[in-house]
Order: sequence, then structure tokens, then C-alpha cells
Amino acid sequence: MNYTTEQIKQALSHVNDPDFKKDLVSLNMIDNIKIEGNTVSFDLVLTTPACPMKNMMKNDCINAIKEYVDANAIVEVNLTSKVTSKRNGEDEFLKDIKNIIAVASGKGGVGKSTVAVNLAVALANTGAKVGLVDADIYGPSIPLMFDAMNEKPKAFEADGKTRIVPIEKYGVKLLSIGFFVDPNKALVWRGPMASGALKQLFSDGDWGELDYMVIDLPPGTGDMHLTMVQTVPVTGAVIVSTPQQVAIADVVKAASMFEQDGINIPILGIVENMSYFTPAELPDNKYYLFGKDGCKKLAEQLNVPLLSQIPIVQSISESGDSGKPVACNPETLEGNAFKQLAENVAQQIAIRNANLNPTKVVQFAN
Repeated sequence: MNYTTEQIKQALSHVNDPDFKKDLVSLNMIDNIKIEGNTVSFDLVLTTPACPMKNMMKNDCINAIKEYVDANAIVEVNLTSKVTSKRNGEDEFLKDIKNIIAVASGKGGVGKSTVAVNLAVALANTGAKVGLVDADIYGPSIPLMFDAMNEKPKAFEADGKTRIVPIEKYGVKLLSIGFFVDPNKALVWRGPMASGALKQLFSDGDWGELDYMVIDLPPGTGDMHLTMVQTVPVTGAVIVSTPQQVAIADVVKAASMFEQDGINIPILGIVENMSYFTPAELPDNKYYLFGKDGCKKLAEQLNVPLLSQIPIVQSISESGDSGKPVACNPETLEGNAFKQLAENVAQQIAIRNANLNPTKVVQFAN
């Protein structure tokens, strides 16, 4: 039987993207169709290499061709990706960065930096181009968590301006004020100085093309948060909390900051860190030390997804001290939790870009 390209497209038009609720052909997600005898091959162009449903969609494509064209057809699906973006085309600042993700928390001590670091590494593991900015100017932890305490970024002159080359580890480009100050001395800066330093990490960094830039914000709501939203067009915010009610109460405040009039940054979802404890000798047991499903209920209240529930595992803490994030090993329990987090964040970004207005820098009225 001789197949035609039109037959293949017609068959694949019966397959919908589960997020966008439209068929793959009209979404331009099918490309490079080739037919040789009874062998059909084509590219399935995903919206992110971290797509959590890629295998399901691949199987749906194969089944559609067998059902609507030929049950004996040999179908080869090549998974590729083109990360979506909703940048305003008129905005030149950081124009080669497709998506900017703010990782925030209502209070300190909930593992926000741990989540930001492992999210960045997990995204890079999928093949995405990723950068990480340490916006916690007074308490930078990124150099330690990447075992880069003694590294100094290089600089070069371009167009009369000094450019800083980010440190690169585990596939992630990094910049932190911690690379430029004495780690043993307190940083005694007034707000404008700290805000100026954060702006320089964005503007002077030689970031190149990135699919995702992750920003590790300081806890709470303050100068650094306002500086960020007034400097870069943020795609969306990921909010980290523990299940405890005292932490959740502060998350509501953090969420309200992003959602208030004049800022209007979408919340991509909630991450519940320190969700449960599973002893190594009892791998099927879960002990909810700080309460159960606190963030799940909060996510439902805020009408946003619960992106992941990260367990309490000693190796996560140790990895922060040793400088090798657990996301480097996705086959472990904790590594897989961050792999799923990266997939869910990428998924929510793709949905956000398909349905909401372009990202833009926040401008407050004087």
C-alpha cells in the first residue's frame, strides 16, 4: 500500500495535545514526514524537552496511523522540541532568554534554594538551555550548592561594556553575588546597592540563548522582588513551602504579591518541600512529620497546580553541602521527584505561553 503525506496528517489530526486540547497537526507539532514503503517517520515537535507526556503522545501517534492508515505500518516517531516563549517582541533586554522563572517562598528555611538549584539541573538534564541567577544578595548559597565557592567568573569587553561570563556546572549557567564577595564577611549594603547588584547580574551576564532562566529569590517580599519584576519580564512564579500551617500562611502573602494589580505574574504552581519522610529500611512507608497535604489544599485554594511533593531525604541536605545536586541522579527517589518537578514546571510554562498575555517588565506608576 502506498501512503500519502495527506493520509498521515489526516490520521495524526485525531491526536490531541493533552494540554492545549487541540490536534497535533493544527498546532504545527508534526514535521518532516517521510514515507518509504510501509515505513512512516516524522518529527513530533514538543513545546519543551521536559514534556511529561511525550511517551504517551508518541504512542498515540503510532496508534493513530495504525488505526486510520494501515495496521501493518511501521511508524518511527522522532521526539524533538522547540521551547515556547511569550516574550514581547519589542523588548530587547535579555531577548534571547525564552522563559524566566521566579522561585519564591513566603518565609526562610523551607528549602527554596534547594528547589531552585535542583529545578535548574533537572531542566538542563532534559537538554534544555538553562541559567540560574542567585537573587538572594544578602545570603547567596548557589556557589556552595554547586561546589563553586572558589571560582570567579571571567569578564571581557564588548561594545564598550564589561560582560561577565557565567560559571557553568551540571549544564547550568550560574551567576551569584557570592562569586564576587568574601563568603566569610557579612554584606552590609543598603537596599539600592543590593538592587543595583542584582540588576548587574542580569544586564552584565553573557547569558546567550536560554530556554529557561531560574531566579532564586530571597524569602518574603521586599526590595529584591520588586527589583526583579521591574528589571526582567517574568514568565511565572514557583512558590515553595513546607506543609506546616505557619509556612502556608506566609505562602498566601507571597502569592498575593505576584497576583496584585500592577504586577500580575502568573503562579505556575506550589512545591511542597519536606513533604514526608521515608526511611531507607522501610521504602514503602511515608511519615508526614510536618502535616499531610498542607500545600495540596493550598494549591486548591489558590487554584494553581501542586507541582511536586519533595520528600525529606538526608541526601538532599548532604548534596547542598557537597555541591552536587540530587537532580544529577534522576534514577533515585529524590532525583526523580525533581525530574517530575521540572516536567510539571515546563508543562505549566507551555500552557501559560499558549493562553496568557505576553510577558513584560512591571512598571509602577510614580
